[in-house]
Amino acid sequence: MRCPVCGERDTRVVDSRDLDDSATIRRRRECAACSTRFTTYERVEAARLLVVKRDGTRQEFDRDKLANGLRKALTRRPVPDGAAEAAADQIEAQLRSEGITEVPSSKVGQLAMAKLKMLDQIAYVRFASVYQSFEDLEDLKREVDSLWEQKGTKPAH
Repeated sequence: MRCPVCGERDTRVVDSRDLDDSATIRRRRECAACSTRFTTYERVEAARLLVVKRDGTRQEFDRDKLANGLRKALTRRPVPDGAAEAAADQIEAQLRSEGITEVPSSKVGQLAMAKLKMLDQIAYVRFASVYQSFEDLEDLKREVDSLWEQKGTKPAH
């Protein structure tokens, strides 16, 4: 590490501390030449994660794009603040833990629908209706009926 004052490369670490649940390390350093103390922050750089779209194109995984989609589905639903961000973080962590560098967009969509189904079934239907491109009311009705069956209750017709 180069000293920001004199440019000397010979610095020593005086103190190290974990920040942000160990995602970042704060280090206090001291320059051997001019004795200036300064702070550096180290963060692990995650490997690139590419999403393979239906048409075969590849796009870098965008956690914010996923969180925005989840947030739209959860709009005006009785879920805690930050639920969309937490779900996006969990989905990203799950994808990265698999150790693969390319993931089909369909898998990202399935994981998002699974998280929404656990959080709020109305948000799940909202997301699924866009993601699965329901063609008509019959498709939507089938999905809602499926949710009722999983819940163990039949809908009143």
